[in-house]
Amino acid sequence: MTQLGKTARLRVIKAVPFGLYLDAHELGEVLLPKRYVPADTRVGDALNVFLYLDSDDIPIATTLTPKVQVGQCAHLRVAAVNQVGAFLDWGLPKELLVPFNEQRTRMQAGRWYTVYVFIDGQTGRIAATSRLSDHLSETADDEYVAGQAVNLLICARTDLGLKAVIDGSHLGMILANDVIGDIHVGAHLTGFVKNVRDDGRINLQLQRTGERGRGQLDDRILSFLKTQGGRSTITDRSSPEVIFKQFGVSKANYKKALGRLYKARRIDLNKDCVTLLDAPDDAKNI
Repeated sequence: MTQLGKTARLRVIKAVPFGLYLDAHELGEVLLPKRYVPADTRVGDALNVFLYLDSDDIPIATTLTPKVQVGQCAHLRVAAVNQVGAFLDWGLPKELLVPFNEQRTRMQAGRWYTVYVFIDGQTGRIAATSRLSDHLSETADDEYVAGQAVNLLICARTDLGLKAVIDGSHLGMILANDVIGDIHVGAHLTGFVKNVRDDGRINLQLQRTGERGRGQLDDRILSFLKTQGGRSTITDRSSPEVIFKQFGVSKANYKKALGRLYKARRIDLNKDCVTLLDAPDDAKNI
């Protein structure tokens, strides 16, 4: 089904001096303005286009790629604010409206906000909201279990930690003691479900725990040492920021991994550097 606010592959059915008309099925014939028409496009060709409404609320197509589509979340900058609401830069000439009643806090020009994009049921227009919980589930809904890998968009900083959009469909929390490094609102990260609370809410973490997570970190350290000619200055005395930037883990977990590798005689360790050793014949998998 062809929908406003989403990308579709549509067939060219008519050429006119000011562009091409595309068969948008339920939306009828939709104009692709001349400035967006790829060279050598002919009637009968199929094009990937994004569908939205022009200033007269008529469906129109573009070959530009927006930063977000209907049903998705994104972290966007407010380009302007007027008596109607805030207008976001989403990569198209016509900016994306966030009406005042869809703003969790009053938006200001030049600042960035995480929003969800939807079709306004009253106007039929594409709009955005910062009231994420109106559209995203705050409970696991039997879809998430501890240890599961997830894609995260950091959407807010709170007294408890960092709030995140999970896989574009749910909301969860990275508690303050599980936050590693300097993570900014708007960051896209890979994370893991730490646990699902009794009330169904999801706690998150940025590194996998358990045997599998330990093995992955050990392997990453060994691979990094190989790329550095067998020596690295990132030791157990390095700053948490340096360790997180390279390996994406806390200093405590990095130190534990170095200890395991040292015990297994895979590395030599001193205060200035970590040195890769040839694996002994009796070395066990770690």
